[in-house]
Amino acid sequence: MNKVNLKELYLLQADLDKEIAINHNVSYESTFERRLLALIIELGELANETRCFKYWSNKGPSPKEIVMDEYADGLHFLLSLGIPLKVSKQEYELHKSSDDLTHQFHLMYEKALALREHYDESHYLDAMQYYLNLALSIDMSSEEIISSYKKKLSVNHKRQETNY
Repeated sequence: MNKVNLKELYLLQADLDKEIAINHNVSYESTFERRLLALIIELGELANETRCFKYWSNKGPSPKEIVMDEYADGLHFLLSLGIPLKVSKQEYELHKSSDDLTHQFHLMYEKALALREHYDESHYLDAMQYYLNLALSIDMSSEEIISSYKKKLSVNHKRQETNY
């Protein structure tokens, strides 16, 4: 069974969010719309690196490290959106979708946009579950979800230290 536990990642994200809040004088409330848009933009960047929708091109996806980095960017914003909701679910069982990857991105966009209308735990958990499942479709393991997040977390902390 393929599972991922996000307990540590929520704590790490909360620390980064606190650092950002202090450095930029912002709060979860004042940045909700921007964090949600950031998630949506990162989904697009991830889709772009998978090249799943580029029917006009024979070129394959970007190297796995680049795809994983883009996935981690989206996970940062999704975790950040869950913190103010105080989500109780920390462990997820992952299921690979049989749907076409392009269709999966369409559904993930819908789930992200649903958070704008229904910012509650139920809609959030649905979006998180789907995003985590998406990792399997881009050939990421649960271990790679965690490691790519932590790698990008280090970059994001350095960015805060250097007035990014």
